[in-house]
Amino acid sequence: MHRKLMWRWVLIGVVTAAAVFFMWPPDKKIHLGLDLRGGIHLVLKVNTQDAVRAEVDDAMERVRVDLTEKGAPPASLQRLSEGNGFTFGPAPNTPAKTLDKVIDDRLAEFSLSRGVQITATLKPEVARAIRDIAVRQGLETIRNRIDQFGVAEPVIQRQGIEGDRIVVQLPGVDDPARVKDLIRATAFLEIKPVVRAAPTEESLLAAPNNQVPEDSEVVTGDTEDLEGRVTGKEYYLLKKVSVVTGRDLRNARRSQDQFGQPAVSFTLNPEGATKFSAYTGAHIGDRMAIVLDNKVRSAPVIRGHISDSGIIEGNFTVQGAEDLALVLRAGALPASITYLEERTVGPSLGRDSVIRGLRAGLVGLALVVGFMLFYYKGAGINANVALILNAVLLLGAIGMFKATLTLPGIAGIILTIGMAVDSNVLIFERIREELELGKTVRNAIDLGFQRALSAIIDSNLTTIISALFLFQFGTGPIKGFAVTLAIGLTISMFTAVFVSRSIFETLLPRRAKATTLSI
Repeated sequence: MHRKLMWRWVLIGVVTAAAVFFMWPPDKKIHLGLDLRGGIHLVLKVNTQDAVRAEVDDAMERVRVDLTEKGAPPASLQRLSEGNGFTFGPAPNTPAKTLDKVIDDRLAEFSLSRGVQITATLKPEVARAIRDIAVRQGLETIRNRIDQFGVAEPVIQRQGIEGDRIVVQLPGVDDPARVKDLIRATAFLEIKPVVRAAPTEESLLAAPNNQVPEDSEVVTGDTEDLEGRVTGKEYYLLKKVSVVTGRDLRNARRSQDQFGQPAVSFTLNPEGATKFSAYTGAHIGDRMAIVLDNKVRSAPVIRGHISDSGIIEGNFTVQGAEDLALVLRAGALPASITYLEERTVGPSLGRDSVIRGLRAGLVGLALVVGFMLFYYKGAGINANVALILNAVLLLGAIGMFKATLTLPGIAGIILTIGMAVDSNVLIFERIREELELGKTVRNAIDLGFQRALSAIIDSNLTTIISALFLFQFGTGPIKGFAVTLAIGLTISMFTAVFVSRSIFETLLPRRAKATTLSI
């Protein structure tokens, strides 16, 4: 055996051994997707308007603080009903230079309309960017939560290029109820000033003629006894503008309140700490509400200056406090979410899919093997060896890249079997043509591989490019199909050209004077 041919077989052996290592045992190395293993499928919508509103509230607070520090607090400050801007009326004695300085520093991303009152509206491109960031941040936040929870091989991805929906697939979850609760815990945290509180909504709004002021909103909260049991509701009139939000959080952990009950303590990042410090220092003796998912968790009285930390109290269990801390620590969502779709796939259905998929693959493989043996005779054995090696390498690649095998992925494997043989068919037909032209067996094999190579590369490359587009723009099942198809076609070029030719060249020296070939 020539040294060059020997190194070919060494390479083939190393690649095959690596593939077997990465795929065996299949039940542990090949990760099954939701449709094969069972689990939860969710489609969530990110309410991106919340992020826009939070950005507007932040700008309003910065304008108020800057003007107040310069001795000219605004006479009025109110968010627009659409939520994409606000109006404010400068105090009569505000110097023009001071007002222009605040506008230049704080409202560069807003379009302004000046009059008796100044109307600031977020520029369309800025609002679009905020919405896009909210979805991408929501995607990463949910991924961080799922990763901390420990769900294996989750699929968490955006639906569409600029869509506001997120697809979450959690295969093989052991505790589906808790995982769903963890994802549902949107944890949109806000700390807001309390105007007043009352046991009923009627008494709360009695003073302002049963109307909610335009700069305020009514939010409910639970009242609890000393043992943490919910005894009723309390109604709060809160300012719409938040002092700080979940975007200002740095960390959160489970702790205890003054009664030794489970609670969640949090710390703020430098920017949030600056805003929190300025507010609490100026409002000692007032109440502030800690609002989580549009519900007041607690409304403590500000006893002194607070810089960068706080505590969320409520009727928590130890596990509940731990989960909330996990949610906040993994990153509070920049906007609330709405559940559009929820499906649970049972493991028995997944087992049926695996069995039927394997059965279809084996039947397809058997038919292809039988055809190659019948039509190409002895050369068909060569093609079938390359085909079986193709399947082994494909499963090994799936295991190595830790790709998730789905039902469409199995379809991609079955399609790859047919397309892998297609390369051998091109080569064998070229060899037949050369033999019919009177070429020797060795020359016919060399020319057959050489002249079929360009057609094989062209056909497989165009299909791989199509698979890349499917992967880029498709959702979970389509991505699974694209991955197995692209990997399978890449491997088929190796097996059909490199392995198949090595088999021919290994057998030829034993038939050096052969004038015919079983093809």
